[in-house]
Amino acid sequence: MGNNAPKQPSTTSNQERLNLLLTCGSWRQDTMVRQLPRLLEPFGIRSLKAETGEEALQMIDEQDIHIAIVDLAIPLKQGEGLRRAGGERVLQLLRRMTPQPPTIVIRPRQSTARENARSLARSLQEGAFTVVDRPAMLETLLDALHRAMKRHYAGRWPATTRWNPATNEEEYTS
Repeated sequence: MGNNAPKQPSTTSNQERLNLLLTCGSWRQDTMVRQLPRLLEPFGIRSLKAETGEEALQMIDEQDIHIAIVDLAIPLKQGEGLRRAGGERVLQLLRRMTPQPPTIVIRPRQSTARENARSLARSLQEGAFTVVDRPAMLETLLDALHRAMKRHYAGRWPATTRWNPATNEEEYTS
């Protein structure tokens, strides 16, 4: 994002057709979000997992992101906890991407109706495709992913770019 240098070749195999940026701020290992990679891998969906905003930002710089699931509760840096939430920063950077990937936002429960409305409005202003409240149910996330694919990619796998060392340029593949 920050630099305009071409992305280096990804290590995806021919079977992997879609990159899913997956952030998770929960400390629990049994959350539904953490089960997604195992379920989606057989379909050619590569999950790029990030537990901090910094990790997500690095992945955005290095990989093509086709769809993102952003947990607003992820810390910006390792060990910061919720003092500085990194989810909103990740949303801002995803919104500036061209093309902008559809983004599913997972947000913590809000204490008041006013905070609930503000949180929803901020997420939508930052380009969220849909907003899911925690705890995120697996069926809800799968449905949101399906709707994002159908709406943004017309139900087809998105085109990806690959680095061609012979021409020293990016090439689009489908």
